[in-house]
Amino acid sequence: MSLSVGIVGLPNVGKSTLFNALTKKQQAAAENYPFCTIEPNSAIVEVQDSRLEELAKIVNPAQIIRATVEF
Repeated sequence: MSLSVGIVGLPNVGKSTLFNALTKKQQAAAENYPFCTIEPNSAIVEVQDSRLEELAKIVNPAQIIRATVEF
């Protein structure tokens, strides 16, 4: 299962900082001047869910496919 998300907002409000925090990477430039990020940044992150691990222990599937979020 995949979810696509876009982050929009005014200049210098922290969109790139939020993107970097959600993706746990320093991929997006987060400088302190307007219109620092002109090109869109994109990343795909797996959703960590402890319930999935517990279900996998019970069912014992051949493969575990986690949900992803695309930013």
